[in-house]
Amino acid sequence: DSTYHTFYMDPVTGGPVRGATKQGYSDDSEWARGQAWAIYGMALSYRYEPLPEYRDAFNRLLAFYVKRLPADLVPYWDLIFTDGDEPRDSSSASIVACGLLEMADIVGGEQAEAYRVLARRMMKSLVDTYAVKDPSLSNGLVLHGTYSKKTPYNTCRGEGVDECVSWGDYYFMEALTRLARNWSTYW
Repeated sequence: DSTYHTFYMDPVTGGPVRGATKQGYSDDSEWARGQAWAIYGMALSYRYEPLPEYRDAFNRLLAFYVKRLPADLVPYWDLIFTDGDEPRDSSSASIVACGLLEMADIVGGEQAEAYRVLARRMMKSLVDTYAVKDPSLSNGLVLHGTYSKKTPYNTCRGEGVDECVSWGDYYFMEALTRLARNWSTYW
Protein backbone atom coordinates (compact mmCIF):
# COMPACT_ATOMS: atom_id res chain seq x y z
CA ASP A 1 0.00 0.00 0.00
CA SER A 2 1.11 3.54 -0.63
CA THR A 3 0.19 6.86 0.91
CA TYR A 4 -0.81 10.32 -0.26
CA HIS A 5 1.06 13.34 1.02
CA THR A 6 -2.26 15.08 1.65
CA PHE A 7 -5.84 13.92 1.56
CA TYR A 8 -8.81 16.22 1.12
CA MET A 9 -12.09 15.61 2.92
CA ASP A 10 -15.47 17.20 2.29
CA PRO A 11 -16.01 19.55 5.26
CA VAL A 12 -19.78 19.14 5.09
CA THR A 13 -20.12 15.38 4.74
CA GLY A 14 -16.77 14.31 6.15
CA GLY A 15 -16.37 12.04 3.13
CA PRO A 16 -13.18 11.61 1.13
CA VAL A 17 -12.57 13.89 -1.86
CA ARG A 18 -9.10 13.04 -3.22
CA GLY A 19 -5.48 12.39 -2.40
CA ALA A 20 -2.72 14.67 -3.63
CA THR A 21 0.94 15.48 -3.22
CA LYS A 22 2.91 18.60 -2.53
CA GLN A 23 6.43 17.21 -2.28
CA GLY A 24 6.11 13.94 -4.19
CA TYR A 25 6.59 13.64 -7.93
CA SER A 26 2.85 13.56 -8.70
CA ASP A 27 -0.51 12.71 -7.18
CA ASP A 28 -0.14 9.19 -8.59
CA SER A 29 3.38 8.55 -7.28
CA GLU A 30 4.66 7.62 -3.83
CA TRP A 31 6.65 10.28 -1.99
CA ALA A 32 9.38 8.36 -0.15
CA ARG A 33 9.39 10.41 3.03
CA GLY A 34 5.60 10.35 3.25
CA GLN A 35 5.72 6.57 3.04
CA ALA A 36 8.43 6.56 5.72
CA TRP A 37 6.31 8.74 8.05
CA ALA A 38 3.41 6.33 7.57
CA ILE A 39 5.56 3.30 8.40
CA TYR A 40 6.88 4.86 11.59
CA GLY A 41 3.44 6.22 12.44
CA MET A 42 1.84 2.79 12.15
CA ALA A 43 4.47 1.33 14.48
CA LEU A 44 3.72 4.03 17.04
CA SER A 45 -0.02 3.57 16.59
CA TYR A 46 0.38 -0.16 17.18
CA ARG A 47 2.39 0.49 20.35
CA TYR A 48 -0.42 2.52 21.89
CA GLU A 49 -3.39 0.68 20.38
CA PRO A 50 -2.32 -2.86 19.38
CA LEU A 51 -4.99 -3.41 16.76
CA PRO A 52 -4.27 -6.01 14.08
CA GLU A 53 -5.25 -3.44 11.43
CA TYR A 54 -2.30 -1.23 12.47
CA ARG A 55 0.18 -4.08 12.33
CA ASP A 56 -1.19 -5.20 8.96
CA ALA A 57 -0.99 -1.64 7.62
CA PHE A 58 2.60 -1.38 8.87
CA ASN A 59 3.55 -4.55 7.01
CA ARG A 60 1.78 -3.52 3.79
CA LEU A 61 3.34 -0.05 3.84
CA LEU A 62 6.75 -1.55 4.55
CA ALA A 63 6.46 -4.14 1.77
CA PHE A 64 5.50 -1.44 -0.73
CA TYR A 65 8.48 0.70 0.35
CA VAL A 66 11.05 -2.12 0.38
CA LYS A 67 9.95 -3.40 -3.03
CA ARG A 68 10.95 -0.05 -4.54
CA LEU A 69 14.36 0.33 -2.90
CA PRO A 70 17.62 0.31 -4.83
CA ALA A 71 20.37 -2.11 -3.80
CA ASP A 72 21.78 0.20 -1.10
CA LEU A 73 18.35 0.43 0.63
CA VAL A 74 18.24 4.24 0.47
CA PRO A 75 15.29 5.37 -1.64
CA TYR A 76 15.07 7.90 -4.36
CA TRP A 77 13.08 10.94 -3.21
CA ASP A 78 9.94 9.46 -4.76
CA LEU A 79 9.34 5.71 -4.93
CA ILE A 80 8.24 6.00 -8.56
CA PHE A 81 11.99 6.05 -9.29
CA THR A 82 13.96 2.83 -8.81
CA ASP A 83 17.17 3.73 -10.65
CA GLY A 84 18.80 6.58 -12.52
CA ASP A 85 20.00 10.03 -11.58
CA GLU A 86 17.11 11.23 -9.43
CA PRO A 87 18.12 12.51 -5.97
CA ARG A 88 17.94 10.17 -3.01
CA ASP A 89 16.23 10.88 0.28
CA SER A 90 18.46 9.52 3.01
CA SER A 91 16.09 10.85 5.68
CA SER A 92 13.44 8.36 4.54
CA ALA A 93 15.75 5.44 5.26
CA SER A 94 16.48 6.73 8.78
CA ILE A 95 12.78 7.21 9.51
CA VAL A 96 11.92 3.71 8.27
CA ALA A 97 14.77 2.23 10.34
CA CYS A 98 13.23 3.86 13.42
CA GLY A 99 9.83 2.45 12.52
CA LEU A 100 11.29 -1.03 12.08
CA LEU A 101 13.04 -0.85 15.44
CA GLU A 102 9.89 0.48 17.12
CA MET A 103 7.81 -2.39 15.77
CA ALA A 104 10.53 -4.92 16.63
CA ASP A 105 10.37 -3.83 20.28
CA ILE A 106 6.63 -4.44 20.32
CA VAL A 107 6.13 -7.70 18.44
CA GLY A 108 9.09 -9.82 19.54
CA GLY A 109 10.06 -13.20 18.10
CA GLU A 110 11.23 -13.99 14.58
CA GLN A 111 9.37 -11.07 13.04
CA ALA A 112 11.14 -8.67 15.40
CA GLU A 113 14.50 -10.09 14.37
CA ALA A 114 13.62 -9.67 10.68
CA TYR A 115 12.72 -6.02 11.33
CA ARG A 116 15.99 -5.48 13.22
CA VAL A 117 18.06 -7.08 10.47
CA LEU A 118 16.53 -4.80 7.85
CA ALA A 119 16.99 -1.73 10.07
CA ARG A 120 20.65 -2.63 10.65
CA ARG A 121 21.22 -3.07 6.91
CA MET A 122 19.63 0.32 6.20
CA MET A 123 21.70 2.01 8.87
CA LYS A 124 24.92 0.34 7.70
CA SER A 125 24.28 1.72 4.23
CA LEU A 126 23.64 5.18 5.64
CA VAL A 127 26.76 5.08 7.85
CA ASP A 128 29.02 3.67 5.13
CA THR A 129 27.84 5.73 2.16
CA TYR A 130 25.73 8.70 3.27
CA ALA A 131 27.10 9.83 6.64
CA VAL A 132 29.35 12.88 6.65
CA LYS A 133 32.96 11.82 7.14
CA ASP A 134 34.41 15.30 7.75
CA PRO A 135 32.03 17.52 9.76
CA SER A 136 33.98 20.66 8.80
CA LEU A 137 32.81 20.16 5.21
CA SER A 138 29.09 19.86 5.91
CA ASN A 139 26.17 21.44 7.75
CA GLY A 140 24.73 18.13 8.94
CA LEU A 141 25.35 14.47 9.65
CA VAL A 142 23.79 12.66 6.69
CA LEU A 143 24.16 13.64 3.04
CA HIS A 144 21.67 13.28 0.19
CA GLY A 145 18.42 14.26 1.82
CA THR A 146 15.68 15.85 -0.26
CA TYR A 147 13.25 18.35 1.17
CA SER A 148 11.24 19.05 -1.98
CA LYS A 149 12.02 18.68 -5.66
CA LYS A 150 9.88 20.67 -8.08
CA THR A 151 8.21 18.75 -10.90
CA PRO A 152 5.53 19.71 -13.44
CA TYR A 153 3.07 17.71 -11.32
CA ASN A 154 3.55 19.00 -7.77
CA THR A 155 3.11 22.34 -6.03
CA CYS A 156 6.34 22.65 -4.05
CA ARG A 157 8.96 25.33 -4.62
CA GLY A 158 11.84 22.93 -5.11
CA GLU A 159 14.41 23.49 -2.39
CA GLY A 160 16.71 21.41 -0.26
CA VAL A 161 17.52 18.87 -2.96
CA ASP A 162 20.51 16.62 -2.24
CA GLU A 163 21.38 18.22 1.09
CA CYS A 164 21.61 17.42 4.76
CA VAL A 165 18.20 17.85 6.41
CA SER A 166 17.61 18.35 10.13
CA TRP A 167 14.97 15.61 10.46
CA GLY A 168 17.23 13.21 8.60
CA ASP A 169 19.99 13.88 11.11
CA TYR A 170 17.54 13.47 14.00
CA TYR A 171 16.15 10.10 12.85
CA PHE A 172 19.65 8.92 11.93
CA MET A 173 20.75 9.56 15.54
CA GLU A 174 17.55 8.04 16.92
CA ALA A 175 18.08 4.85 14.92
CA LEU A 176 21.74 4.61 15.98
CA THR A 177 20.73 5.13 19.60
CA ARG A 178 18.01 2.47 19.32
CA LEU A 179 20.59 0.03 17.93
CA ALA A 180 23.16 0.83 20.63
CA ARG A 181 21.01 0.67 23.78
CA ASN A 182 17.53 0.19 25.14
CA TRP A 183 15.23 2.92 23.91
CA SER A 184 12.32 4.40 25.79
CA THR A 185 10.05 6.04 23.30
CA TYR A 186 8.84 9.51 24.16
CA TRP A 187 6.31 9.83 21.38
